[in-house]
Amino acid sequence: MEMPIIKLKNFDGPFDLLLHLIKKNEMSITEIKIHEITKQYLEYIALMKELDLEITSEFIVMAATLIEIKSKSLLPKVKVEDETCEEDLQKILMEKLQEYKKFKKISAYLSERELSTGEVFTKKAEIIEVEVDNKLDDDYFKNITMLDLYKLYNNLMRIYGEKQNVNVMEKKISVDKYKITDKINFLRDKLNKKSIIRFSEFIPQCECKLEVVVTFMAMLELIKRSEIKVVQYENFGEIMMEKVIVNE
Repeated sequence: MEMPIIKLKNFDGPFDLLLHLIKKNEMSITEIKIHEITKQYLEYIALMKELDLEITSEFIVMAATLIEIKSKSLLPKVKVEDETCEEDLQKILMEKLQEYKKFKKISAYLSERELSTGEVFTKKAEIIEVEVDNKLDDDYFKNITMLDLYKLYNNLMRIYGEKQNVNVMEKKISVDKYKITDKINFLRDKLNKKSIIRFSEFIPQCECKLEVVVTFMAMLELIKRSEIKVVQYENFGEIMMEKVIVNE
């Protein structure tokens, strides 16, 4: 025998499930039959677990609250304080349910307005006041000279200029514009005229960083072919290229 297919509504939270049960049982929020509601609520929780639906801690807390109210109503009334506690707990639950129902109606109304008229209601922007230390502002420029500001300005302009040049050149550079073979011949020609050359001499002639990289790769290729030797006397120092003269 096949098991019946059960479709379970996706509830937004425990109060949403409670409202569904109240409506289903044709009850009033102010006159809930706690015994019936608790039983049905726990059945729904069990079903949600069987169907692998996400059960948040809020559902569990609500179930515990319902069980507590139900158990206290079944126990014999020993003290007046217990009766007051039970009534307060149920009263708080009813008030929260009424408040939730009110906001649910407002939410449905706003959703309907959004669909029908395209109106969207958002929260007004908050003005966040930030406390500022005035002493820090007064002393901030105390030890800064006009020369410091001038240097800072020049550095910013240099960085901006380099960025602009890189952006412009990258748009104009063709992939095949700079070839290693061309740069190898270029370096050979220079070394035939001058046997020792600084690598930095070629940098000002390069249009962009890509050309510098291709020139450097051409130098490495000449080293590999034993056509030149390279000397660098310190880390990050000047690279000296010297043509290798083969004795015949």
